[in-house]
Amino acid sequence: MSYVIITDSTCSLTDQEIKECGVKVVQLSFIIKGEEYKSNSTNDIQLFYDELRKKENASTSCINYQGFIDIFEEELKKGNDILSVSFSSALSATYQNSVMASNDLKEKYPDRKIVCVDSLMASYGGGMLIYQAGLLKKEGKTIEEVASYLNDNKLKATALFSVEDLFYLYRGGRVKPSSYLLAKAINIKPLMHMDNEGRLVATGKVIGRKRAILSLVERLVETIEDPENQEIYIGHGDCIKDVEFAIRLIDERIKVKGYRVTYIDPVIGVHSGPGTIAFFYFAKERA
Repeated sequence: MSYVIITDSTCSLTDQEIKECGVKVVQLSFIIKGEEYKSNSTNDIQLFYDELRKKENASTSCINYQGFIDIFEEELKKGNDILSVSFSSALSATYQNSVMASNDLKEKYPDRKIVCVDSLMASYGGGMLIYQAGLLKKEGKTIEEVASYLNDNKLKATALFSVEDLFYLYRGGRVKPSSYLLAKAINIKPLMHMDNEGRLVATGKVIGRKRAILSLVERLVETIEDPENQEIYIGHGDCIKDVEFAIRLIDERIKVKGYRVTYIDPVIGVHSGPGTIAFFYFAKERA
């Protein structure tokens, strides 16, 4: 039975990666200075980060219930089953919306399968899981086999990250005013990860950007599983020089199969801000 893997652009997969793994990515949009832009355009993403640096307000949205009804029904009418992989349910209503739409459509299409997976991951970490899922589908794995792979491996998928400026987390209500002002005054950089419930959790803090990147790299080196046979996915908020610095640090310590590097999608970037750097990889358990 034919099926499609569906996700949205918060996964940060590049156009080339989408072609390689054969998944369907719903492109979300963002609004800045009253203009709407698509998150799959490199030029638009560059503009997005340029405007964020000026502290411009930006707005984004997830796929709502009706959006999933429309997206799913388009494939169901073609006779396709659906494997939907969503952004962490701890950070967005996307997964819950997909489940509600799935439950309602199953009554209308009783012969079709709709499987919804909560990735408990965000950004390029979700993309990492989805890319592997797409390759498994291309190898001929069934919808059940690919869903099992995702559920069995999502808590091995690890995200480590730091932000350059806490202003954006503060503006979004995720950081207290006192913490933001202190961090700004003495150049504190937070160290964060995603826990087993898919939440963003602070793991420490250091003084200075280079020290933050070094701390993340050291944690990655300690926890990565079989590095010579996996690629490290790196998402960034328009800070490619910091990415290059991080890659040099990693290469000095371990040998890896390679790297994939891309911008963090605006839907996430509006909260994390320019200068965010994030590392995604597989560990024995989520680090």
